[in-house]
Amino acid sequence: MPLATKAAAFDAPVIGSVQRFDAELDLILAPDARIEVIASGYRWTEGPVWVRDGGYLLFSDVPANVIHRWQPGKGAAPFLQPSGLAGPIPAAIREAGSNGLAIDAQGRLVMADSGTRAIARVDLTTKRKTILADRYQGSRFNSCNDVVIARSGAIYFTDPPYGLAEGDASPLKEMKANGVYLLETDGRVVQLDASLTRPNGIGLSPDERTLYVAQSDEERPVLLAYALDAKGLPVESRVLSDFRREVDAKLPGLPDGMKVGKSGHLFASGPGGIHILAPDRRRLGLISTGKAAANCAFGEDGRTLFLTSSDMVARVRLKLSGW
Repeated sequence: MPLATKAAAFDAPVIGSVQRFDAELDLILAPDARIEVIASGYRWTEGPVWVRDGGYLLFSDVPANVIHRWQPGKGAAPFLQPSGLAGPIPAAIREAGSNGLAIDAQGRLVMADSGTRAIARVDLTTKRKTILADRYQGSRFNSCNDVVIARSGAIYFTDPPYGLAEGDASPLKEMKANGVYLLETDGRVVQLDASLTRPNGIGLSPDERTLYVAQSDEERPVLLAYALDAKGLPVESRVLSDFRREVDAKLPGLPDGMKVGKSGHLFASGPGGIHILAPDRRRLGLISTGKAAANCAFGEDGRTLFLTSSDMVARVRLKLSGW
């Protein structure tokens, strides 16, 4: 069956389970919440984002170098191919496609382009791509992984070496650090943290005073919180949640992508699925598909959580809106 017609959400199968750790979860998820598979058959899904002007979901299949569009009642079909690096793919590139996606205030797609090793913007009508940044202090990025956009239009992003076939040992690697960065609205790139081994997912609190970064390292699988000053720069950091116990229990996945709801609740991928955390860091529950979860996004009326999980995309209804 062609990929474009796989698992359209007309007869969506229900999978997985929801685990309840705290009574507050009942304000977010109904006890009988269903996890529905709406598309499947991919290599590794990532970066879901809902496009309100058009009413559809975009998501990356990173190794396949394709962005797909899912529409209610129509299912999923390729939208942008290649999504990342165009032309012949060098053997030294492991993940040629786009990864994390976001929509800016003008309705344009902003991507962490793993294969091109850049932060890029795409006009959704013409599909024309513009490179916004591909270097820091003259050195090329490793393989940009995830993005979040501040209200000012500044873009926070992470740059681990996952897209390079040999990781830190890659001959293509020009950057010593696997960093966390801020792309200012004037085009200036600021390095925020050069100490992490595997920075991955990234998110902002509703008041934009806290930046969240996931560390996808089996030796230190943590979710970090950075306090930001008035200029959006970090002044201190702390571990918000440590997933060592879940890693030791061999649950699938690592800390990865995330979204932060307008209530301040975090929906963060980690070992076992999507972990729901209260703003005060309490773990409220876990949405599990039975496979590693890479990322999530709010969509439809804001009360649907879309999950990219291994080879598929799923959704679950929420009791509150993420917007």
